[in-house]
Amino acid sequence: MESSSVSADLHIILNDICCDAGVCLLGHVDDLFPFFLRHAKQIFPMLDCMDDLRKISDLRLPPNWYPEARAIQRKIIFHAGPTNSGKTYHAIQRFLSAKSGIYCGPLKLLAHEIFQKSNHAVNGCRLGMSSHLSEMQQVLSGRGGGSCCLSQLNPVNCCCASPRQQNVPCDLVTGEERVYANEDARQATHIACTIEMCSTNTPYEVAVIDEIQMIRDPARGWAWTRALLGLCAEEIHVCGEAAAIELVTELMYTTGEEVEVRNYERLTPLTVLDYALESLDNLRPGDCIVCFSKNDIYSVSRQIEARGLECAVIYGSLPPGTKLEQAKKFNDPDDPCKILVATDAIGMGLNLCIKRIIFNSIIKPTINEKGEKEIDLITTSQALQISGRAGRYGSSFKQGEVTTMHRDDLAQLKEILSEPVRPVKAAGLHPTAEQIEMFAYHLPDATLSNLIDIFVSLSQVDGLYFVCNIDDFKFLADMIQHIPLNLRSRYVFCTAPLNRKEPFVCTTLLKFARQFSRNEPLTFDWLCRHTKWPLAPPKNIKELVHLEAVHDVFDLYLWLSYRFMDMFPDAVLVRDIQKKLDDIIQIGVCNITRLIRASQSTAASGAAVAVSEEFPLSRTKRDTRLMSDLQGAKSTVQLPTAMEAPEERRVKSLKAYRSAARREDLKTHGRGSLADRLLREGLLTQEMLRELESEWQVQQRNGRYGPSSKRDDQNSSKETGKKKK
Repeated sequence: MESSSVSADLHIILNDICCDAGVCLLGHVDDLFPFFLRHAKQIFPMLDCMDDLRKISDLRLPPNWYPEARAIQRKIIFHAGPTNSGKTYHAIQRFLSAKSGIYCGPLKLLAHEIFQKSNHAVNGCRLGMSSHLSEMQQVLSGRGGGSCCLSQLNPVNCCCASPRQQNVPCDLVTGEERVYANEDARQATHIACTIEMCSTNTPYEVAVIDEIQMIRDPARGWAWTRALLGLCAEEIHVCGEAAAIELVTELMYTTGEEVEVRNYERLTPLTVLDYALESLDNLRPGDCIVCFSKNDIYSVSRQIEARGLECAVIYGSLPPGTKLEQAKKFNDPDDPCKILVATDAIGMGLNLCIKRIIFNSIIKPTINEKGEKEIDLITTSQALQISGRAGRYGSSFKQGEVTTMHRDDLAQLKEILSEPVRPVKAAGLHPTAEQIEMFAYHLPDATLSNLIDIFVSLSQVDGLYFVCNIDDFKFLADMIQHIPLNLRSRYVFCTAPLNRKEPFVCTTLLKFARQFSRNEPLTFDWLCRHTKWPLAPPKNIKELVHLEAVHDVFDLYLWLSYRFMDMFPDAVLVRDIQKKLDDIIQIGVCNITRLIRASQSTAASGAAVAVSEEFPLSRTKRDTRLMSDLQGAKSTVQLPTAMEAPEERRVKSLKAYRSAARREDLKTHGRGSLADRLLREGLLTQEMLRELESEWQVQQRNGRYGPSSKRDDQNSSKETGKKKK
């Protein structure tokens, strides 16, 4: 009643209610409702058009989104089998023999490999005559021509081995570029692309969809769904795990298409060893230690070098060219590097001559469907994908072996590998730009982030589908919301492939969007000023991480230039300096242990060291007492029944593991010799220890640590003792 913003008619209604306070108020509900409804529509504008919005966000019939594909009768062939079974090879043979075809892979590395194979002629590798070849192609071509690059990585995958794979002109399409096989930039009949870039409007005779099990991926699964339902090809060859057969069959049932399944067995034996490595002293040539964090990569490689061994390093954020160079170094029989330290990035896209896979840990951080970070045991699918890299067919090792670094992990790994792979239950979907534009028509004042939220909340999906995680999209939408952009451009910027944990890359996207909104082209000179190009080789881990971020910035520029050529005009120049940056990063990775030592020295001197994951290095060796605690912890867990699901057993084991680890941390805190632990982990040498002892003695003689210091130490010890009590 005291509010000045209340309209006159509402003021009268409220006044009547106050005057009739002693009377039943039910009669006033009808009078108040129109005002409440008007207010609700101001707060929730979608109420006026709810029926239209529900129709737009109805995702129950995705096959109907692709009328061109529904207009033809497609033949679906599922090549199912484990890693190293030849399933993709057979699909590619059909791709190469077809009049036209498209290969859709999850990684640029895989698309480049097929591009390379297709364009190979009798006289050696024949790359597209594009005026600009990416750094990846130059790495793939061996940086000097002559022999086929793939034979350097793994002879069995070299196209020279098969006379049928000759001179099939094939274009390369990735998020950053299109490379033509023909000199006149005329489109070839065959295309190798990353799966997000496949066209659903172009007709082909044969299409190959690789790694189909990724259709369940919380972030990228929509791309596999789109390719499977939308590709206009007479034959679609799907390659992947047998766990996806049932889902693919059900999806194709809704389109009226049958699925032919061809099963493959692994070509070489794979053995799970009965003993763990336990010590890096037991490493052999051809070993690959798999870690699930950069910190463990740094720590393990440092310890290996302390033993006088040389190792190659591969992890996800490295540029593709650097990964290939490290793989080539490890595979080269004449190179002294015989050990590989890698993340699960080796699971796809790299051909490696590995004898034995050693899991440094079987616990991996993951992102669930809700975008929440979880730490859990690796899945059976992940364990098989990584383990399968050992003993690759055609390599120098005829049999693969798998084990763990720590004895207490081995039994759990065997259990994981013995379980059936969890079936793929649903396929991912993502709102399209057209759907969001229709939403914006009805809700013109809503932000893009709000439009996405409303779309997901109103969306209806069939049981065979799920809506992919949109947190990264919303993060970018909120970040650039204040910048005036049209909706289509804003949507494109928000789908840019970047790691939101990299502040420098996110800041660069913000600057790109701001300058784009002012209609000012992003020039090569501007980018060089922003990235402070040219850059020097890294002196420590922090600088190496920054160089990787700069490489991602160049990737981002090329990705945007493919979509906004006028505003990002200098793609050729950026591609050239990106190749040079790749070379600089390779120098850093080849000297990674020296960078680690420099980072430790910086940290010891009191300076902050900022890397993408927390530094100092994580522990990679466990106290032997942990085993007894783990056994004790496991004894308190009820034994699994025959009806208990594998996931439930795994969760129980993980809880017991965490509980035991926490108890061990509490028990061992403050105990043991620090020098012994540092020596054991390779962070301290005997010579360094002797120098520290001599320095300590000199300082004691000089009185730096005199009686007063001793008293302070004693008092501190007493206080610590009281706290413990």
